[in-house]
Amino acid sequence: MRIILSTALVATALLGCGRPAHQPLDGAALEANDGREWLTYGRTYDEQRFSPLTDINAASIGRLGLAWSAEFKADRGQEATPLVHDGVLYTTTAWSQVYALDARTGAQLWHYDPKPPGSTGLRACCDVVNRGVALWNDRLFFGALDGRLIALNTKTGAPIWSVQTTDPARSYTITGAPRVVKGNVIIGNAGAEFGVRGYVSAYSADAGRLVWRFYTTPNPDGQPDGAASDDVLAEKAAQTWFDGVWRQTGGGGTVWDAIVYDSKSELLFVGVGNGTPWNHKFRSGGRGDNLFLASIVALRPETGEYVWHYQTTPGESWDYTATQPIMIADIMLDGQRRRVVMQAPKNGFFYVLDAATGHLISADKFAPVDWATHVDLTTGRPVESGSARYENGAVVWHSPAPGGAHNWQPMAFNPNEELVYIPVSVAPGRYSDAEGYRVLSAAWNTGIVRIVPLPTASGAPSVPEPPSERLNQLVAWAPTAKAPRWTVDLGARRGGGVLATAAGLVFQAANDQLIAYDAATGKQVWSHGTGGLVRAAPITYAIGDEQYIAVMVGYVAEGSIQARYPGRLLAFKLGGIQKVPPYPPRPAPAPLDLNVIEPSAGDAQAGALVYRDYCAVCHEGARGSLPNLTRSPMIAARASFEAVVFAGALALTGMASFRDHLSDAQADNLRAYLLWRARSEATPAAAATEDR
Repeated sequence: MRIILSTALVATALLGCGRPAHQPLDGAALEANDGREWLTYGRTYDEQRFSPLTDINAASIGRLGLAWSAEFKADRGQEATPLVHDGVLYTTTAWSQVYALDARTGAQLWHYDPKPPGSTGLRACCDVVNRGVALWNDRLFFGALDGRLIALNTKTGAPIWSVQTTDPARSYTITGAPRVVKGNVIIGNAGAEFGVRGYVSAYSADAGRLVWRFYTTPNPDGQPDGAASDDVLAEKAAQTWFDGVWRQTGGGGTVWDAIVYDSKSELLFVGVGNGTPWNHKFRSGGRGDNLFLASIVALRPETGEYVWHYQTTPGESWDYTATQPIMIADIMLDGQRRRVVMQAPKNGFFYVLDAATGHLISADKFAPVDWATHVDLTTGRPVESGSARYENGAVVWHSPAPGGAHNWQPMAFNPNEELVYIPVSVAPGRYSDAEGYRVLSAAWNTGIVRIVPLPTASGAPSVPEPPSERLNQLVAWAPTAKAPRWTVDLGARRGGGVLATAAGLVFQAANDQLIAYDAATGKQVWSHGTGGLVRAAPITYAIGDEQYIAVMVGYVAEGSIQARYPGRLLAFKLGGIQKVPPYPPRPAPAPLDLNVIEPSAGDAQAGALVYRDYCAVCHEGARGSLPNLTRSPMIAARASFEAVVFAGALALTGMASFRDHLSDAQADNLRAYLLWRARSEATPAAAATEDR
């Protein structure tokens, strides 16, 4: 059964057909969750993504097939974890749209589109994604890309309240899912690459009133904010920051993903991101730890009061965020069961901390790491390698790359096996100072070198190849043994988030296949095509006597260029007989007809630097979701080019006007460079090693 979803907000008669009426959902209900529903982002407050359901098991999984599929109009990346309550599945898509579906059939109950301005896409570092919603007492909460926190009625999708949580004049976005704790909706934000100051906020679930706010970096003007963070920033953080461009940018440190509540210690744990710029040398003069960048911070959920912190990467300089998923668990350590916080952040070390105190218990490499030799358990600090800081013009390759050994894709924990299942990327990244760095608006601020092809071979170095290719793995990590028990090598296939079940199964997608593994051994026991690339994590739930596995599906790869397709949600059950509908074929854009192109008088050499600063991070690094500019018809004539770049002709779809950021001459140079790239696609090009 395939459901094509409309874009109209509708409340249907299905609300009263064949399933119980909505029941209020509060903290007690979240704690009493029996596994038949998926009530919060990680299923339970501790975010282990472990389900007690066992109907789908090693003996029955051969009968697991597609029950239904739903298709959404929003394309781009799909990263949401759906929630299920009272027979309704709630999910979000790209561009922050919210859907309520009948969890048994996939029929649409209602749809809400917050309509963030298309130009907001310019501020989204890593696509216009959304990772999900939160539920509380017949209300649904989600963050819109433009920084609004919105409450909807779960029965009808009607808006109840909306509050702007960020400064619209700054380059903030929201892509993460909120959490609700003790009646407070907790939400962070993103935008560090564009120069913002990070914080996490709590709003009352009933009225959207700001209850508290905790800033993760000091106020650049040195004044208190009147926020919950004032005292600890003055006492602990301020002295770890020195003069640098952070005073212009705010320092970064956004809380863009990990927010986890532990009901036993009654603490809220937030993961803090990278600095602005990445390069510590420019951000803070190469001095100081820069608290609370790349840290896990424990707060009181009622007040935002600081309790403890642990910084995974002091003086962070590699985009090694600590915003990756955090989970809480009780595990055996040295003969006794302890309540711990566990995280596998970008920097490649797996951390185990005491949940109540933040005391570091262990920190071990779960992936290849060469920026640091080890973590000193006495001081809690990493022992950096001699080349870690890429100083004095040095060009170094470090593992992990800026994308991290583990990024936002959720990991899962099986308490029976005491294994954490981690989506791992094995890839090096190139680091070097960008001399002459300056803060740029509407562009990434890293302070490191980016490679772009140049339209001259004279004296230009070739593009350096990484010392090893990118590989991906699913690692079953044993925190008690401090080592992997098993590893599945995925090769070039990219793995999505993970689900573990009490039936001894682990589910993860690799590219366009949803796969089940034996939880103890890693042996593959089942797979099913998804029709598109999957990065999101699967969930499981039960309706009546049937268990379902559901997962969001993103876009489809076609050779080296990925065409954008509508997002989907697939739901599987035992005995499911539906087929995954194929996407219609979409040929890759044809090369431009160079015989009908209006020549450009611009300087292609200078245009390469404009492209490097403003275009490459999206159109070169994310060609799967954004157009290949060298094949775009809009570069064929100056008028069509300026209509997009200056007049904002495509603003509604995410391409904002750059009129405030580029001069006429820069635009001419950029077009000249793109035309050179179009002409030379079939010819090896030279390269430059300059960046911001």
